[in-house]
Amino acid sequence: MSYELIVDVKESGVRLALLKEKKLIELHEEKTGSKHWNVGDIYVGKVKKVAPSLRAVFVDVGYEKDGFLHYLDLGPRFKSMHKFFQGTARGKQKSPKLNYFKMESDIPKDGKIENTISSSQHVLVQVAKEPISAKGPRLSSEITLAGRYIVLVPFSNKISVSQKIKDADEKTRLRKLIDSIRPKNFGVIIRTVAENRKVAELDADLRDLVGKWDKLHHALKQAKPPHRVLGELNKTSSLLRDLLSAEFTNIHVNDERMTEEISEFVSNIAPGKEKIVKHYKRRIGIFQHFGINKQIKASFGKKVMMPSGAYLIIEHTEAMHVVDINSGSKKPTEANQERNALETNLEAAQELARLLRLRDMGGIIVIDFIDMHQRSNNRKLFEQFKDSMKGDRAKHSISPPSKFGVVELTRQRVRPETEIKTKEQCPACMGSGDIQASILIIDEIQNSLKSLLEKGSQSKVELQVHPFIEAYLKHGLKSIQRQWFMNHKKWVKIQGLTDFNFLEYKFVDRKGEPITA
Repeated sequence: MSYELIVDVKESGVRLALLKEKKLIELHEEKTGSKHWNVGDIYVGKVKKVAPSLRAVFVDVGYEKDGFLHYLDLGPRFKSMHKFFQGTARGKQKSPKLNYFKMESDIPKDGKIENTISSSQHVLVQVAKEPISAKGPRLSSEITLAGRYIVLVPFSNKISVSQKIKDADEKTRLRKLIDSIRPKNFGVIIRTVAENRKVAELDADLRDLVGKWDKLHHALKQAKPPHRVLGELNKTSSLLRDLLSAEFTNIHVNDERMTEEISEFVSNIAPGKEKIVKHYKRRIGIFQHFGINKQIKASFGKKVMMPSGAYLIIEHTEAMHVVDINSGSKKPTEANQERNALETNLEAAQELARLLRLRDMGGIIVIDFIDMHQRSNNRKLFEQFKDSMKGDRAKHSISPPSKFGVVELTRQRVRPETEIKTKEQCPACMGSGDIQASILIIDEIQNSLKSLLEKGSQSKVELQVHPFIEAYLKHGLKSIQRQWFMNHKKWVKIQGLTDFNFLEYKFVDRKGEPITA
């Protein structure tokens, strides 16, 4: 299994595409000059309103809408954190170290927000969710600092180990190791990637996070709300920090300066891996060269095709996302309808797991799989879906298929859903209406042709298309038309008809009668 990161640097900002086995699984964008409220950023904010009925307060952190801070997001050590923050701001807490800091008692879980925070109070908060739609950012006062191998938790002495590390001996080793090097009154969460790491690597990561805490302490001395006192890494660095592993094969960047910066960052977090960072110098756009533009068009529309000819229909509502699975032009492998439904559903489960991560769909998602009558097949689908979702970093919960074949899924929403317009102006009507993305028409024709030829019922097949599509299919010595002949051992005549719409096509037999795939 291999991963690649494609970095497209432009004046307007940076676009990042993460590929797994050449398939697009994540897409990020960071615009130049615009202010972002990224998850992990730490702010000094001012309480604007206390809402006892919601057990929450609204905090001004500089966004047009006040951030939302719930009582349960204060964290049990809120009093200690607030004492440190106030002491630093007033010049009484001169050291960032917590060795001699007197900890306060934890706040009760069933406490009242109005007894803990008052209006106009200055508070130290961290962005837990980016602003979504008309809502401001979701905030937390339980400050944490994330590194590559560990997460530093101030005002705590607890050491936690990722549940994904299964080896009991390794868990014990990591706990003892971290306990021997961590500063007093700093808790630590050991991440999955820390498994089998050496002492020097973990110690360097810990020292880096302690350095960030020192920087935060210094920034608090003169901070006036609303003010960001510590920013999270940029999108590229944070993505590499969380995902970089031995499975990463290449990082392609189309900007020389950014290439050097990424290479230096990679050498710091994973010495020896900086060789995978490569400067892309070709004239053709980097996203075009690696086929990312086409994958974006294919993955962000209402209708998403799968290689077998089956497809997904994805609808968005205010309350939830709804997905319908259709077999489409998929060729049955046998007469058994149950088996065909299972194959389509398993393929859809894998594709949907990729799309949820790529489009960053969150909240409630309802999926209508093709009905299957055997319980064993429903169990296979459920296990396949759970396995496909393992690589998703967002928290999620999947329910087993109901008797109607419906699967309910909840997925953590930490940033706005990625929306990309995949429709384009029709050259036939000069923009008076929209058509589906034309980049996908060749794939659709090829899927239909494959299905039709595999039936083997026609000795002669002719394709009728718009003249523009005809020219594209016939272009060059290694044209798509010749590739069809090499793959299917049958020559397909292509005829361009000027009365066809741009995306209209039809297969006909020797008598000119339409053939359906």
